[in-house]
Amino acid sequence: MRLFLTASCLAISLAGFPAIAQTTQVPNSAPQPQPIVDIVPEARDIAFPGVMSIEVDATDVERAIFSVKQTIPVPPEALAAGRFTVLYPQWLPGNHAPRGEIEKVVGLTFTANGKPLTWQRDSLDVNAFHVTVPAGARDIVANFQFVSPTASNQGRVVMAPKMMNLRWNNVALYPAGYFARNIPVDATVTWPAGWQAGSAMRAKRTTGAKIAYERVDFDTLVDSPMFAGAHFKSWSLSDKVTLNVVADAPEFLAATPEQIEHHKRLVSEAENLFGVRHYDRYDFLLSLSDEMSGIGIEHHRSSENGVGTGYFTDWAKGPGSRYLLPHEMTHSWNGKHRRPQGIWAPDFRTPSRDDLLWVYEGQTQFWGYVLGARSGLFSFQETLDAFANIAAGLDRRTGRSWRPLIDTAHDPIISARRPKAWASWQRSEDYYNEGMLVWLEADQIIRRESGNTKSLQDFAQSFFGGRDGDWGVVTYELTDVVAALNAVQPYDWQGFLQRRVYEVTDEAPKQGLVLGGYELVYETEPSAYIRASEAASGGSDFSHSIGLIVDKDGKISQVMWGSPAFDAGMTVGDQITGVGGRDYSGEMLKTAVASTSQGGKVELLVKRGKRYRETTLSYTGGLRYPALRKIGQGETGLDRLLAPQTR
Repeated sequence: MRLFLTASCLAISLAGFPAIAQTTQVPNSAPQPQPIVDIVPEARDIAFPGVMSIEVDATDVERAIFSVKQTIPVPPEALAAGRFTVLYPQWLPGNHAPRGEIEKVVGLTFTANGKPLTWQRDSLDVNAFHVTVPAGARDIVANFQFVSPTASNQGRVVMAPKMMNLRWNNVALYPAGYFARNIPVDATVTWPAGWQAGSAMRAKRTTGAKIAYERVDFDTLVDSPMFAGAHFKSWSLSDKVTLNVVADAPEFLAATPEQIEHHKRLVSEAENLFGVRHYDRYDFLLSLSDEMSGIGIEHHRSSENGVGTGYFTDWAKGPGSRYLLPHEMTHSWNGKHRRPQGIWAPDFRTPSRDDLLWVYEGQTQFWGYVLGARSGLFSFQETLDAFANIAAGLDRRTGRSWRPLIDTAHDPIISARRPKAWASWQRSEDYYNEGMLVWLEADQIIRRESGNTKSLQDFAQSFFGGRDGDWGVVTYELTDVVAALNAVQPYDWQGFLQRRVYEVTDEAPKQGLVLGGYELVYETEPSAYIRASEAASGGSDFSHSIGLIVDKDGKISQVMWGSPAFDAGMTVGDQITGVGGRDYSGEMLKTAVASTSQGGKVELLVKRGKRYRETTLSYTGGLRYPALRKIGQGETGLDRLLAPQTR
């Protein structure tokens, strides 16, 4: 039944109620914040009373599970309090962000004297565990599993059928309240039968497949990952440096003497560059795999390097990933021995302040390419082509108009390397490559101002040098960098860095190329470097023409902000299915783009989800690929920089 009221009836019906304006409103509830109390003990620079032991069973290759038993002595103050706090590493060196995989730690139990103990995860720091310890307990025993990823969508795959990457931060807890460098550890690993392992750590005892390693402090343990595999080979590169390689199959280990010679020259060039060795030994750990995920992480006496299977066997196809080892070895000096104060931390709970990553990573990127050229891992022309590609790519970063280089140093924390739809406008971790261009310019300024008597190598030896064999850590701030540059060559370095690093700009800092005797130009044919890169990926790069990077199946992986493709409404994830009325292919699209120099059009059929649309790009520039053209006479500054320094 419907109820209808006339206006007069409604007025009568409301007459018995007080006026709305006279109603007193009840105030909303409004809580007040309570103080946040951190009950995890703060790290102190004192000796830990005892020695931890860690036993890792790494034999469950089929299910990619590491099983761990860890014994941790209970400090007197924890015993007195009845509560002992242990931590899982969260802020990992070289990641510049909180990347600890706490979600993969399962089956965690604690016992003392064989009896189970209760524990509670800290509600403020989920990587901290408060364990109730009984009177008289000398130590606690933790048992757990680290269930490593079995597919890439779960994280980095670290265990494959024929190899693995054992990272101690994944399989170890440590006591709160102590600097990591003051906690001694005895570590043991049981490997699959017949496997060999490489690491900066050395075995002190071997019992079948079970290996007990030399005692180290917890900081060194986390800094000493291991690569192990059924197909393993090592080469001595010097009296202190070893190249350890694991592969999916033995044929991928077929390195030629010439290839190994280039790696030996890398070591000699690096040690000549810095003048001292900040290691008692150094182990390259290199995996050649299509099954285990790739990686590039620096450590003080080793580096984790994961590339595809063709590192040796496809050598003639181009430099590929050969920039990786020079970069990571450089970090032994820049990033590990000399480290920004904000990045060094007493434990793995302290957050990283990444402001100086343009030095830590940017100058490492610079020396990585220089050492690659000097050692022959990259040819001179391949290095020039790489510089051209980098400089041109950074020029497409229109986001520099609102976001200065210094702000990209926070990207490891802000975006955690998640994919970006509009990377050219958002910017990414540009402190690597743009930092490299900044340091290239600094090198050329020093050469010019000193009349070619000095270079950035003088800075490298004074700033990253020090005592030979010292693999401790020496921290620095920005003022130290400026002072060291001025000690090498007086100049307005503070102003230079202010403009290049801390202010927004219209274009990438390419002046170092010009001072070095080269200029960035665009040609209609790709360089051998670009062709090799496209062949390896199967995709096509139209960044500098229509503003697209396209995968081999026509799916768009990048759209440059403000480009013709952007103006046409195209975006990441779109798929080009047709070009000029015919099925898509990379070559077909290149032909269409090339024709625009003669007044043609780029007509595309684009799929997004289940919908198709016809799109015409407004563009008339033809194909454009970056290259460097020499503008100086004779031997230029860039020529001198890349020339071998040792024989």
